[in-house]
Amino acid sequence: MMKILTTIPLLAFAFLYACNSPSTKTESSTTVNNHDLIAFDIRNMDTTVSACDNFYQYAIGGWLKNNPVPSTESRWSSFNIVSDSNDLKIKRILEEYASKDFEDGSMQQKIGDFYKSIMDSVHIEELGYQPIQKEIEKIAAIKSNEDLIALIADQRSISINSLFGIYIGQDNKNSEQYITRLSQAGIGLPDRDYYTNDDNKSKEIQAAYIKHISNTFKLVGKENPEELAKKVYDIENSLAKASMTRVDSRNPENTYNKMSLKTLKSSYPNINWDIYFTTIGLQEFDSLIVSQPEFFAALNKMMTERSIDEWKTYLNWRLLNAYSSELSSDFVNENFNFYAKTLSGTQEMKPLWKRALAKLNHNIGELVGKAFVEKHFSKEAKEDVGEMVENLRSVFRDRINKLEWMSEHTKEQAIDKLEAFNYKIGYPDEWKNYDDLIISADNKVDNILNSRKFNFNLMIQKLGKPIDPNEWFMSPQTVNAYYASSKNEIVFPAGILQPPFYSVNFDDAVNYGGIGAVIGHEFTHGFDDQGSKYDASGNLKNWWTAKDRERFDSRAQKVIDQFNKFEPLDSLFVNGELTLGENIADLGGATLAFHALEKDMQEKGATKNIDGFTYQQRFFLSWAQIWHMNMTNEELRKRIATDPHSPGKYRVNGPLSNMPEFFEAFNCAEGDSMVNSDTLKAVIW
Repeated sequence: MMKILTTIPLLAFAFLYACNSPSTKTESSTTVNNHDLIAFDIRNMDTTVSACDNFYQYAIGGWLKNNPVPSTESRWSSFNIVSDSNDLKIKRILEEYASKDFEDGSMQQKIGDFYKSIMDSVHIEELGYQPIQKEIEKIAAIKSNEDLIALIADQRSISINSLFGIYIGQDNKNSEQYITRLSQAGIGLPDRDYYTNDDNKSKEIQAAYIKHISNTFKLVGKENPEELAKKVYDIENSLAKASMTRVDSRNPENTYNKMSLKTLKSSYPNINWDIYFTTIGLQEFDSLIVSQPEFFAALNKMMTERSIDEWKTYLNWRLLNAYSSELSSDFVNENFNFYAKTLSGTQEMKPLWKRALAKLNHNIGELVGKAFVEKHFSKEAKEDVGEMVENLRSVFRDRINKLEWMSEHTKEQAIDKLEAFNYKIGYPDEWKNYDDLIISADNKVDNILNSRKFNFNLMIQKLGKPIDPNEWFMSPQTVNAYYASSKNEIVFPAGILQPPFYSVNFDDAVNYGGIGAVIGHEFTHGFDDQGSKYDASGNLKNWWTAKDRERFDSRAQKVIDQFNKFEPLDSLFVNGELTLGENIADLGGATLAFHALEKDMQEKGATKNIDGFTYQQRFFLSWAQIWHMNMTNEELRKRIATDPHSPGKYRVNGPLSNMPEFFEAFNCAEGDSMVNSDTLKAVIW
């Protein structure tokens, strides 16, 4: 679930689900009127399959059959449905703000005018690519290496990562201060492996990508677009081959390469760092982190091997690639046809209002979030979920103390870290100040450029300042949650605190199988294969004995081995190493939440069966419900290559096949498909 954050936020989306028809605590949670909330709808089950053979199919097979992927999507899941619910609420807010006159500079004016500027399709069509003409002219004016570096820095301020990226975040080994981090970037396909793989499907995508670049160049009147496209691809291919793999980059020890500014300049002298840092507004710092030194060594060599004209062609593509979806329909359609149709299997574009909302969320998300929570978030939910967090913390503490494989020394350190966990629920205590952001109703691209520069400057200005304890890495309307390793905190935006994850009207079993497991998942991220390398203060520091770490790694290897065997498509297997952190967190989250529910039931008294299911069974049905998803084959292939989360089926069946609590709840026995043998069973936290 959700995402784990190190110094650089690494987004990994959760796939969630909201019931359309809502429920109350009744002995028959299905036979209710349309105004009630269905905590778990038994009509979504497929009872022709045994729970002990394939629990995912048993629990939500009916839903999978009746909910194919819509033509506007590449997957259909909990995430999409809950997001749709949020989007409709926000749409009403946007339409209200856009239909009235508000004080200039107010939240309502900025949101309303931004929305109007995107919805004005007639004006956007008239402009063609004129809104980025000034940026094109900047590239045309490049005459030297110094000009080139200055332009690369300038592009970064408008969210274009040409060649490499830069980010200001907490120092992994000194969480009390911000530090500059440089990282590999600069490619247009989703991952380095799209360039390095040579199977037929990869070759097909590579050819389609080159054609897409060529088609886009044609739209701006470039001569010899096919040749230009090949030059762009050749540069990106070189960058990809020099890039660290996703598996290797998961390890924070691999990407923590601290060096002085002097060493940076002497190691990669073909990049004029003085010009770069001055252009983006960074001054007076003496050290930084280079996440992938080998990448920068290769890039340093490339700087002298490529001509200025080649680099200008590349920078033109980076600009067009970043802003095609903001221009007239010919650019939008070309961008959609490759990135949505070819790469993800999406057949139809979303309606304009949804695309507009996505752009607002991306550029001024916290401002939109402020408007959202003022109308759609309950203080009761915030308090109730806070109590659940503490209940799960208590269960985790007890389980750590009872671990047989961990020494007392490491247990003490683990408890210290657990007690130090901070949590945030709903929305920030202090909102981001957007006073300096200029938004108008008549220029969509200027609004996007202004927003991106605004957000970039906020990030750059962190250097040298105290750590901001109130900062959020997600907007409140986001249907997701995360663990931030350098802050040692877990965060649950308002967007996720709704069905099927949570409702004050749900029975405890469903709430614990939903948001309870999410809470446990985020807690466990602090103790997964990488999160466990950070101490209670959020520093990358070993707090394990060598023997305990060896025991942990041995148990984690069982999780890797299990998931490596899962085959979503013919000859396409889940990557157990890439998904290890999320798989450990799923196993830990389900385990912690189940025992937190048991603790609750001991205190309150067990509830009656509902729809013929015990509260233990309803817990696991709820767990399956939040991970149901259908996905196009194209999207599935992309996510297997890039996503640290496993597909929904394996997020359900994978953890449960290790849990005796599940076996007992559904009377599963040794030999059943959902029961791992003792030699294969993974038990960590």
